[in-house]
Amino acid sequence: MGEYQFLMDLVIIILVANLGGYIANRLNQPSVLGQIVGGLIAGPTFLGLVHDSIFITEMSEIGVILLMFIAGLETDVDELKSSGKASTMIALGGVIVPFILGGAALYFLRPGLDNLEYIYYGIILTATSVSITVQTLRDMRCLKCRAGVSILGAAIIDDVIGIILVTVVTGMISPTGGASVLWVIMKIIGFFLIAIGIGVVFYKLLNKRAEFFNRQRRLLQAALIYCFLSAIFAEEMGVAAIIGAYFTGVVFSTTHFRNQVSHEVQRVAYALFTPIFFVHIGIAVDMPPFTWSLVILSLSLTAVALIGKLIGSGFGAKLSKFSNQEALQIGLGMMPRAEVALIVANLGLEMGIIGQEIFTSVIVMVLLSTIVTPIALKGAFHIGKTRGVVES
Repeated sequence: MGEYQFLMDLVIIILVANLGGYIANRLNQPSVLGQIVGGLIAGPTFLGLVHDSIFITEMSEIGVILLMFIAGLETDVDELKSSGKASTMIALGGVIVPFILGGAALYFLRPGLDNLEYIYYGIILTATSVSITVQTLRDMRCLKCRAGVSILGAAIIDDVIGIILVTVVTGMISPTGGASVLWVIMKIIGFFLIAIGIGVVFYKLLNKRAEFFNRQRRLLQAALIYCFLSAIFAEEMGVAAIIGAYFTGVVFSTTHFRNQVSHEVQRVAYALFTPIFFVHIGIAVDMPPFTWSLVILSLSLTAVALIGKLIGSGFGAKLSKFSNQEALQIGLGMMPRAEVALIVANLGLEMGIIGQEIFTSVIVMVLLSTIVTPIALKGAFHIGKTRGVVES
């Protein structure tokens, strides 16, 4: 098919996304679960109908950026501010417990490795891929509830802590490590200060030139340009692109354009880009041949990864005066790992900090966490609704 293979890949992915989402909904499960599993089946691990490519990867990146932009649009700023302390406690618990349990579990399962490898694996487990949780909460219309807002706030803090930890460890094997760590911290602080400043200016501009932006889809174009530039700026400043996109959404959520922008961006995102992102998670998994030793290692470390986030973030939620049911919801919502964990693991593999066996176990952990989380999270919120926990 030559130069038009990318079009066939798109056709397959869109069909898989719709079919997987439909089957998942028929089974009373979140559509994101069906899309991820559909990608796994259609990808190289099973049928091989579609393979990962630069084009598909970049399309999926747009998908997750737009998803987090929409999450920002649906965020109640006052609620986000009020949950700041709770989000910090949840994030700290969700970093410290998985870090300790992950390193200890790997030491128990594979004694004799370099100490840096144990530390680095613990760092891999600190990452949270909130995009899976965001989509699941949106499906259930629970994104604006107290637990949902706290998860979003905690995920931002979680991401920043993870970036700093990775920089510290990689700096340990670099002759300029100390300077690089300080520079990264300064850039992260700079990003948040500049992002807030630009947000204030953009907010005033939108309100002042409302008539101009309301013409000929200029509002949608302005929103997308601002979103993409914020994502680029975030990456350049050492923060994940999705955080830049989320901040953009929060800025728009404070304007009277909120509903209009949300409606138009959702039409663009959910018609193409966001389904590609979730299907791509499954497609990107190309599992190597397994041995029983690797199976036991992967499943054991996956269990530790899930339990670590559940206990750590859940305990942080309890310290912040959340109910037992809400603490369970938050712990489950912080469990999934995806692109961030894979990026950190791949960096460790390239630098020789971790071996291929550990990298493979991370792939398994990412896959299982993205499959388990939507199911468990939906169950926890369903129980919460029946007990009147979820706030509308």
